[in-house]
Amino acid sequence: MTLRRELKPFAWAIAVFLGLYHLPVGNARFDAAVGESLALTKWYAREHVLLCLVPAFFIAGGISVFVSQASVMRYLGAGARKVTAYGVAAVSGTVLAVCSCTVLPLFAGIYGMGAGLGPATAFLYSGPAINALAIILTARVLGVEIGVARAIGAVVFSVVIGLVMHVLFRRAENERRLAAAAMPVEDGARPLAQTALTFLFMVAVLVFANWGGAGEGFFGRVHALKWWLTAVAAAGLGLAMIAWYALRWWKVLAVAGATAATVFVRRDDPVTAFTVATLAFSWAVATSKGELADWFAASWGFAKQILPLLLFGVLVAGLLLGRPGHEGLIPSQWIAGAVGGNSVWANLFAAVSGAFMYFATLTEVPILEGLIGSGMGKGPALTLLLAGPAVSLPSILVLRTIMGSRRTAAYIALVVVLSALTGTIFGALV
Repeated sequence: MTLRRELKPFAWAIAVFLGLYHLPVGNARFDAAVGESLALTKWYAREHVLLCLVPAFFIAGGISVFVSQASVMRYLGAGARKVTAYGVAAVSGTVLAVCSCTVLPLFAGIYGMGAGLGPATAFLYSGPAINALAIILTARVLGVEIGVARAIGAVVFSVVIGLVMHVLFRRAENERRLAAAAMPVEDGARPLAQTALTFLFMVAVLVFANWGGAGEGFFGRVHALKWWLTAVAAAGLGLAMIAWYALRWWKVLAVAGATAATVFVRRDDPVTAFTVATLAFSWAVATSKGELADWFAASWGFAKQILPLLLFGVLVAGLLLGRPGHEGLIPSQWIAGAVGGNSVWANLFAAVSGAFMYFATLTEVPILEGLIGSGMGKGPALTLLLAGPAVSLPSILVLRTIMGSRRTAAYIALVVVLSALTGTIFGALV
């Protein structure tokens, strides 16, 4: 044992000890912030882990197992046609309507299968940013000008960020493309229509289970039927598993029976029924053989890689900033004061703070409504809308493990700079 080798762990031990020794337990703000941190994590576990992340893990695992690498390279690889690759990536968010955390397993899936860094990061930004329902809600609540600016900015950002990321890391991307080209071509691929329909069912489960927009109009009618639509999509997935993936029919019947029994016992608790269905389906897949077992193993691998970091990030975000309508360690009036007006500083602060805050899908609109009422300028409001939903502290922690520190830092910097610049210009014009 050498002294130099032990200096780093010794320093960490001293730092942890001093932090615990001087922990401000009993201070009203600190105690409230700890409560908010735990409350936000509890809410996240109930509302997002079960309904958002678990389906996303299955989709990501399916990308790794059911989708051939040749297909990914053809449409999203570094050598794919730019119009096709960035067009598919930029438009995907209008279908998925997920938050910055739920998109991570999907990004990890396509990036790990050989998608180019440019199209993959375009997808990474567009997934949470180009949300049709959120854009409509933004226009209704915050004004048509901000709604239209958010829609245009999100689409343009996804393409620009992807192209810049490709240029910045083009040497490494060329090496990935050459390595993928040297891999053997896969034989016996499943027909594209079957694979596409399988993923359509999985995405439908994810989308309908998390559908918001209760109220009048089309979105309200869909919201009233969301669990019926989720059940139809799940049934379609079960039939696809039997017909094309050799899943035993009695296992699908057992999953359906367990779900129906839960619905009968707890008629007003669809989340519990969804949880039982997910656990039963996981059992059915995990106890199978071949690619079904590989599917569960890949999905579980993504969960082990991503979920601990996400929960830790949500804990820290809740400790610092609290929940909507509640304060953490950082007083909300500090944030409201820093984003007043339309100055460059206000927009930059909005971009940086938005990049670290966690926004669940659609929650950014009521939060911004309150901040605008406290004096926030329209420029910083747009900045926060472009930066906040796309990235967060939890997603940053996970992205570093997927694509490395340099690429993650470049991606965050692009989101912050482009959002602040766009907000500054928008604030000056309106």
